[in-house]
Amino acid sequence: MANLADLFDSRAARTLDAQASALAGDGGWGLMAQAGQAAWQTLLQHWPQARRIGVVVGSGNNGGDGYVLACHALQAGRQVQLIALPGSPPSTALAQRAAADFRSAGGTVTDFNGELAQADIWVDALFGLGFSRAPEGAALALIEALNAQQAPVLALDVPSGVDADHGCVPGAAVRAALTVQFIVAHRGLYTGDALEYTGRRHLAPLTLADAAWQGVVAAAECWTQSRLPDLLPPRRANSHKGESGHVLCVGGNHGSGGAIAMAAEAALRAGAGLLSIGTRRDHVGPLLARLPEAMTHALEDGSALPALLAKARVVAIGPGLGQDEWARALYARVLQSGLPLVIDADALNLLAQDAHALPDAILTPHPGEAARLLETTTAAVQADRYASAQALGERYHAVVVLKGAGSIVAAPGHAPRLIAAGNPGMAVGGMGDLLTGIIASLRAQGLPAFDAAAGGALLHALAGDVAAADGARGLLPTDLLAPLRRLANPERSR
Repeated sequence: MANLADLFDSRAARTLDAQASALAGDGGWGLMAQAGQAAWQTLLQHWPQARRIGVVVGSGNNGGDGYVLACHALQAGRQVQLIALPGSPPSTALAQRAAADFRSAGGTVTDFNGELAQADIWVDALFGLGFSRAPEGAALALIEALNAQQAPVLALDVPSGVDADHGCVPGAAVRAALTVQFIVAHRGLYTGDALEYTGRRHLAPLTLADAAWQGVVAAAECWTQSRLPDLLPPRRANSHKGESGHVLCVGGNHGSGGAIAMAAEAALRAGAGLLSIGTRRDHVGPLLARLPEAMTHALEDGSALPALLAKARVVAIGPGLGQDEWARALYARVLQSGLPLVIDADALNLLAQDAHALPDAILTPHPGEAARLLETTTAAVQADRYASAQALGERYHAVVVLKGAGSIVAAPGHAPRLIAAGNPGMAVGGMGDLLTGIIASLRAQGLPAFDAAAGGALLHALAGDVAAADGARGLLPTDLLAPLRRLANPERSR
């Protein structure tokens, strides 16, 4: 049986389905019956008052699940209207059996004629995991009709039109209020454009023989707040500041002093014991006023940087750095230091101009920066965020946090980690500076690079969710600092 945090690709899901069906010896009917029953129970749990149930079905096994649900609804005394794609009768033996059972129970099937009648809820059973192209023709019209009507939509396994492997949406897709996933959670539904369509997600694990899991491996891990207690245990009573690490933040070119200030303050709020800042002279005074806990140093020609590097355990470079000669000089010296690095913003752009391996670094690109690092387009990065994150890790021999909706943490030799937190209010300038400081802080406190990256991204996203409780619009990066401190002490909530 899978861990509840495991995410799978469609190949693993199909393998699991085939092995479970072979072990049961029923051609897969037992799983379809379970899926339809689980979907019906999910509908009852979330919409118990629904009397008029609409179900749209395609020709495959996803449609078969819809027929089973519709049969349960009929037997429960509900009014059921079942709409099929015209010219697409059930094409698999399982779907044909499910359709026959529905008709035997007194149900009728109507081809889609361009309009949908009123219902209390609609069930999307058009396309399953294998659908990864833009819908066309009648399928497109039916999806658009579902999205245009006012009742909520329950999607079975995946909202039709969403790529369950990659999280992209090639064309139109059903906007579901809730998506019930069968047996395993699908990795593509947790990142990128898919988040616009899935609504709430529910997992119905079904009952399978243990042997059905033979050779089935998860494609990613889903990270939630439950990870924090093990990642951030309470400090020992006789602690001293040196045990919590010394972070050096380098950046803050002319006009960008706020970026390095936010990175530095986030590093302290996440628990760093000591914090130094190397920045432009003009920013020293304002930084001392804003953050007296930091040791702030003027770096006009880079000559003072070696002394700062000698004391640091981890260097965070990039926030407000720029790409002028001053920036390039500091960037070169930092890379020569041999220290663990967290690289963000313009430091990533400088790396893209001279790509090379950085085996003890954590890179934190947004999709545009990732595209430059991979010499591709932002659209290509977003079309397969998992593959893009993995490619970055392999190209630079580094840990990578691919930021965005459903951030992905990847590194060579590791299964990716999906950060299941965050909100649209975090799409504002300066949020990435906080993330840089948080990750550097955890790395300085002794976490391995992969754990520091994932833990930092999770802390950052969770703090954003707490801070957005009063509304996402207008959220500021500094709003995260107070909840960040609370979240970095998870023992307080035990």
